[in-house]
Amino acid sequence: MFQVTIALPSGKRTSVTVAESSKVADVKLLAQQQFQQGFLRLITAWGYVLSDLEESVEAAELEEGDHLTAIAQQARLAATGSAFALWIYGGDKILTWGSAYNGGRSTSIQKKLKNVQQVQATLHAFAAVLADGSVVTWGSHRCGGDSSFVSDQLRGVQRVEATAGAFAAILKDGSVVTWGAPYLGGDSSEVQDQLKNVRQIQGSLQAFAAVLENGSVVTWGSHRYGGDSSKVQPELFLVRQLKASPFAFAAILADGSVATWGDPDYGGDSSLVQDQLKNVQEIQGTRFAFAAILADGSVVTWGDAERGGDSSEVQDQLRNVQQICGTECA
Repeated sequence: MFQVTIALPSGKRTSVTVAESSKVADVKLLAQQQFQQGFLRLITAWGYVLSDLEESVEAAELEEGDHLTAIAQQARLAATGSAFALWIYGGDKILTWGSAYNGGRSTSIQKKLKNVQQVQATLHAFAAVLADGSVVTWGSHRCGGDSSFVSDQLRGVQRVEATAGAFAAILKDGSVVTWGAPYLGGDSSEVQDQLKNVRQIQGSLQAFAAVLENGSVVTWGSHRYGGDSSKVQPELFLVRQLKASPFAFAAILADGSVATWGDPDYGGDSSLVQDQLKNVQEIQGTRFAFAAILADGSVVTWGDAERGGDSSEVQDQLRNVQQICGTECA
């Protein structure tokens, strides 16, 4: 048996007694119990992160009198339609529960999880981006849970976005790889030659929109849900910000105006308020409508009138607005 001192960055510290036969997991559990912190990362005095929980304390070269730093980490939660995934940034494990078909069972992929950077979800599957730029997927095979046929392309992944049934990954070189249900955005073959120097992707329920470094936009997926932006394509240049709702997209342009496309009843048509959409600073959406904050603090809304698209009853109160949050219908 030997003693190790563990300290938080705040200065709070404790000493724990460790058996020579212990594993890193045992030391971590002792630290969690002492500090009453559920998620901790242990770092040795020489900067080595004790990330392999199955590693023995002997292999980790821990000995009497050693000092460890414990970094508290915030747990993050992702969800499909009927399953959850609890994870921490940089962690090597994801806790899942709920419908096995929709990603609630992840035992088969746990050993592949090393240094998780992001977890994204469709309605039926999860995708985890690792620090080495690879991606691990599980859940419904048809809706993104099986990425095996593009696994050789998923290298240098920076970020993954999702629709209801497909994923889109931005690679380090600015190209894009998609998989999942073809009609929900999983097939980008028709626009693949345009998907270069991509800086941002947003997803509606059934379509993706990508903003390129030059400010132009490329779309694919269901036309009704925003996969076809041909009607507004001449306007889509120097896009500053892109916002997606389940049925439509709204882009803030460099001059502060807005271009919209997708389902016209649910935010894809802003023609009735187009003359008001000037000097737009931010856009937020409900499931069926959009709201824009202008530079003077006023607000313009459009989309389904009964689900957030009509703000006429409170328009005189919408002054000096700093932030807007939307629910599904308000």
